[in-house]
Amino acid sequence: MSFTASLSGINAANADLNVTSNNIANSNTVGFKTSRAEFSDLFSTTSYGLSRNAIGSGVKVSNVAQQFSQGNIDPTGRVLDFAIDGEGFFTVNKNGETMYTRAGNFQPDNRGFVITPDGARLQVYPPNASGSFDVGRTIDLQLATTDSPPQQTGRVDLMVTLPGAATQPVVQPFDPADGNSYNASSGGVTVYDSLGVSHVQTSYFVKTANANEWEVYNFVDGTQVGAPTTVQFDSNGALVAPANGVIAMDPYTPGTGAGVLELSLDITGSTQYGNSFALRSVNQDGFASGKLTTIDVSEGGVVFARYSNGDDVALGQIVLTNFVNPQGLQSTGNNMWMATYASGSPRSGAPDSSDFGRIKSGALEASTVDLTEQLVNMITAQRNFQANAQMISTQDQATQTIINIR
Repeated sequence: MSFTASLSGINAANADLNVTSNNIANSNTVGFKTSRAEFSDLFSTTSYGLSRNAIGSGVKVSNVAQQFSQGNIDPTGRVLDFAIDGEGFFTVNKNGETMYTRAGNFQPDNRGFVITPDGARLQVYPPNASGSFDVGRTIDLQLATTDSPPQQTGRVDLMVTLPGAATQPVVQPFDPADGNSYNASSGGVTVYDSLGVSHVQTSYFVKTANANEWEVYNFVDGTQVGAPTTVQFDSNGALVAPANGVIAMDPYTPGTGAGVLELSLDITGSTQYGNSFALRSVNQDGFASGKLTTIDVSEGGVVFARYSNGDDVALGQIVLTNFVNPQGLQSTGNNMWMATYASGSPRSGAPDSSDFGRIKSGALEASTVDLTEQLVNMITAQRNFQANAQMISTQDQATQTIINIR
């Protein structure tokens, strides 16, 4: 019995050393979680059950428990390095099998799918037409590899201050080539047709003989689009006509083969004050085609493709998964875990919501191994091993003494 108990102690100490060795070996493994060997005592039973004065039969390894504490978040500057600051696991799919990881060192494959080093694809909620995400299903995250398509301009926003002391131009009729036939101009705004080709839209402001009244002439690439529009202000300089501040231009057909360009000019907020003209704000809602410049990820896990034309396209929202009992997860190697009955059913959601952590882009979660603690554990396990080995040696001497009795 004593030999068996001491042997179990040696086995337990050896298991403790193995766990400590594995922890130390993974001290630099991204997303690694420290394990701890847990033990329980053994008692031999008889047909009459346990005796109140029974002596234990040794020890056994009852569990190797993973410690899912938060690791340090180390910045890397790499776009596809993600760290979870808080609870949850990245959800990945490999050959149809769903697995979970805390290691965010992802990379693109030859088709643009974002994968782990061993090829598991990162799962995201797909974007929908409303601008949000379809949380009812997940897809593989695939980076955009094509150009961003152009967007035709439909609206030009122009906010100006026209001089209240202006008088009607002495040169008439209006001629855009003659600066004496108008009082001010917008200076030209770049707009885009359906092919992403740029054009220049210019508005000219001409004071009429009537008080607080102006005419606005609109041109695209030097061609007048529509008749002049009358603009009126009240005695305090506020815009009163057109009532909604919007001037509709006639359709313009570009010579590029693009579709008809239908523009409206919004001068809401324009005023009539002072002695000089001021262009206070100008904007338009179109853009040319763009090249992919970078991938960006928000703390809420939304993955954006950003283009050279200023367009941002949401590719998906990273899916995080959590469990009632993370220690019940089955480690499968390669920084992966699988759900088990002991872990409970997986519960998925978006980052930075409910009890899920935030996503830190350009950073990785470091291993939770504390080398100092592990080296102390190693010394303790080594002493336990030596003590049990010495116990066997002592028992051997006692047994030899008994055998030698004559």
